[in-house]
Amino acid sequence: MSEWWVGAFVAVVLGLGGLSRLPAFARLLGPVRPYAEREPLAAFFLGVSSGFPYAMIGATLTSRLAQAGIDKKSVTAFTLAILIYNLKPLWAWVVEGVRLPGIGLLGQRVSWLLFAGVLVILAVLNLARVDPAASLQETVVAALLVAFAGATFDIVIDAYRIEILRPEQLGVGSGMTQYGWRIGSVAAGATALVVAESLGWQWGYALCAVFALPAMLTGLALGEPARHRPPAERRGWAEIEASVVAPFVQFFQRRGALLVLLFILVHKIGDTLGQLTVRLLYNDLGYSNTEIAVYDVGVGFWAYLLGIFAGGALYARLGMKASVLLSLVLMAVSNASFAGLALLRHDNVAMAAAQGFENFASGIGGVCVIAYFSALTDLRYTAAQYALISAAASVVGRIVTGTTAGALVERLGYVNFYLFTTLAALPGVLLFWWMSRSGLVDASIGSAGVEEPAEASR
Repeated sequence: MSEWWVGAFVAVVLGLGGLSRLPAFARLLGPVRPYAEREPLAAFFLGVSSGFPYAMIGATLTSRLAQAGIDKKSVTAFTLAILIYNLKPLWAWVVEGVRLPGIGLLGQRVSWLLFAGVLVILAVLNLARVDPAASLQETVVAALLVAFAGATFDIVIDAYRIEILRPEQLGVGSGMTQYGWRIGSVAAGATALVVAESLGWQWGYALCAVFALPAMLTGLALGEPARHRPPAERRGWAEIEASVVAPFVQFFQRRGALLVLLFILVHKIGDTLGQLTVRLLYNDLGYSNTEIAVYDVGVGFWAYLLGIFAGGALYARLGMKASVLLSLVLMAVSNASFAGLALLRHDNVAMAAAQGFENFASGIGGVCVIAYFSALTDLRYTAAQYALISAAASVVGRIVTGTTAGALVERLGYVNFYLFTTLAALPGVLLFWWMSRSGLVDASIGSAGVEEPAEASR
């Protein structure tokens, strides 16, 4: 990588972020000014690096295995590697509390950002090296290593993102992270496919390793987050206890912590259940691949990006509680639109409307809910607590929906199934509404969601 590219990157993160605070430039930017500030811009680049390892072991690896002549049963089994992301809490305490020798002088977050980035690069290069047709077992191990390295990268990226953002930036910053994640995953997947077409899969995967650099360079450009609060120094067993146990004890000592955890577990079941079967619906309704590409992928992609922008604006205007509740309602109602599509059957306009509404609602929810989850963390244990929260937010949906969705469609039919998924989303909506009315949402917020006196004076 040439030196001018590094300089250009640093100029974007620091230069544009600084310009956005000048009065004349701020007036020019208008409503998009919050997105052009240094911290949300940094969150975007963090998201780019977070998204690409997921793409390497997702649809991209599926295509590579299929082209290598691997049978469908073995191909689909590789998706289980993604479940490693749900095990992040098991080693998040290492990222939180273990000081790396040498580069640890750069700070806990920056040093781990660089170390985890190198792990991801090496894991992706290893996956590029293996030949699925020659050794499926070696490919399995390589995919698991990418998943582990990517999950570790996610742990420190999430912690770094939360700690560089001020409380009022959590909504916009979460939106920029979502933008980055989607762009990083799509760009990495497309790069691998295009390069593999002419140079082979080894080069396709190897070139994608550069997508780890944006997060690493962001850490070098911004340095250690000002809001990072390392736990008090301890030795021996007390040090282990502080790293492993203290983050979870601190979380569960809050009033209503178990109800908050219950909300985290169930809030997305309806949405996950509905989206898992949407391609089956399109196939049974007779949509062609071209129609799916245009109305599902095409319209859905832009609707999702618009939803992310709207989510940041709603979070800033309505506040956390109102914006999260609105996003939960929208995500629940969006499932019902597919019941309408199933009634109309083959209708391109209805398909575009249903998928557009779903992705727009998911974009809003992704911003507002993630901002709330970020605010739940304590700045002394950001990495460990957010790893627990993010893993819990998806584990129930992936396990329950993966084992029941197909059977429910066969038993209920598509119309009743999507109405059922709408009802399945209501417990999360009602629970958050009750938590807001009873004060549990406010009581559950950690120090990451509270503006400190030093910040207020800036």
